[in-house]
Amino acid sequence: MVTASRKDAAKARVEAHGQGDAPDFFSISDLADEFDVTHRAIRFYEAKGLLSPKRLNGARIYSRRDRARLHIIIRAKSFGYTLEETKRYLELYGRHGEGRIKQLELSAARSAEMIQELEAKKRQIDEQIEELRLINKVCRQKIAKKKDR
Repeated sequence: MVTASRKDAAKARVEAHGQGDAPDFFSISDLADEFDVTHRAIRFYEAKGLLSPKRLNGARIYSRRDRARLHIIIRAKSFGYTLEETKRYLELYGRHGEGRIKQLELSAARSAEMIQELEAKKRQIDEQIEELRLINKVCRQKIAKKKDR
């Protein structure tokens, strides 16, 4: 069961996406600290074409756009999206947000699919728990009978 505070936090994250008074540029350390990921992970996403930082004297400089993309990458990963799915999603956005409606439509469809999958898994888990409770009960009853003899 999801607690109210966890639900509120998730809702706030979704609603706050793309908003805020973040600085214009970030170092790899800034992003690694903010999103609790390693520098290696960020460089991996860059190598896969998901992030495209500028270079300044050899150092990576990430934009607000890169930061927003990293946020999406991490959230997508937590929901089980593949890197390829995430990349397609990010590419839908376009240079100036012209694909935002398509992103929202994709998110709505994919989240509905995931909800169905998770609800099916939950039903399966609930059934297994009930079966295990029955097995546990029967075993304890048999143990008690054996000890009473």
